[in-house]
Amino acid sequence: MKRTVSIKLVPTPEQAQALLELQSELAKACNLIVPFARDNRCWNRVALHHLAYYPVREATRLGSQMVCNAVKAVADAYKVLKLGRHDEIPVIRFRETGSVHFDARTYRLKGDAVSLYTLTGRAIVKMSPGEFQAQYLAAGKPKEGKLVRRGKQWFFNLVLDWPDTAPAKGSGILGIDLGENNLASTSSGKILGGGPLRHVRDRHLALRRRLQSNGRQSARQLLKKVSGKERRHMRQVNHEASKAMVGEALKQGASTIVLETLTHIRKRIKGGKRLRARLHRWAWRELQDFIAYKAEAAGIRVIYVNPAYSSKSCSACGCLGSRIQHKFSCSSCGHLAHSDRNAAVNLAKLAKSIGIARLGVAPAHVAVPTH
Repeated sequence: MKRTVSIKLVPTPEQAQALLELQSELAKACNLIVPFARDNRCWNRVALHHLAYYPVREATRLGSQMVCNAVKAVADAYKVLKLGRHDEIPVIRFRETGSVHFDARTYRLKGDAVSLYTLTGRAIVKMSPGEFQAQYLAAGKPKEGKLVRRGKQWFFNLVLDWPDTAPAKGSGILGIDLGENNLASTSSGKILGGGPLRHVRDRHLALRRRLQSNGRQSARQLLKKVSGKERRHMRQVNHEASKAMVGEALKQGASTIVLETLTHIRKRIKGGKRLRARLHRWAWRELQDFIAYKAEAAGIRVIYVNPAYSSKSCSACGCLGSRIQHKFSCSSCGHLAHSDRNAAVNLAKLAKSIGIARLGVAPAHVAVPTH
């Protein structure tokens, strides 16, 4: 399996300038390749390479392999759009502040430093990994990397090959329901409240609205800073929540975690204008990705099921019940439960009914057909 570790770099002023120039030149190369992709409706990496390689090589200061990396960046950017045969092809602009892809030919680890390709030759840049990053570096096999600049700081996001983890012991299934009032709730009864996070996001929302109504440059700069702070806070919360969820799975002896498909989650959670604004910025997908990421490292499979009626059905008898805020009640059998836990139990039961738990060794991500 693969793991990505973000390592802080400590370049000298001269090295930092060289990295800036590389960023700029790579963006220039990518923007030169875009017309080749659009005019020929071509985002196959090999075909696009044949079309654009020599013109771009002559028009930029990039070396051979870095031009190949630029072709890959453009091809990947258009592939993500999944354009149909008759869809209009948009113009993609690559920013000078964008990331730079490095492969085995353009970087090499050297002790506590990394040798990076630049326009003026190799730059041996000192790395400053924390204890966590150092453990990853020691355990994994380096593959590709990505140079990223955040403000005045530089980072090298390194992809590592890790040996597959042995499947977790046990045969249990843990359902996890995501929501707005409670960030995550499990079929075992563990609930992570969303109140403090909701308060922080409401505060950021009010501040963003005030700044957006102010046309001054200082307000725009502060808006950018506030948005970045909010994203970092949400990411940290999701890291902590995902760690708690995987820890709960291990505690319960679960070998499978069941999550819901997120296609219609924003439609299912109803509320006013302020709630809709909050939902638009709620990072459920990131939380699911973090859970899957950590579960894979623990040898736990993650599957996704259609959550239709999971919040309305009784987890005891299967009949439709009544949900009022955090309380669920069933008039058919009299069952009472926390509404989010009831939904999580239904997700786990759905996985059992499909028979996923009886499968043999399987990938960490198993897509369950939805109906």
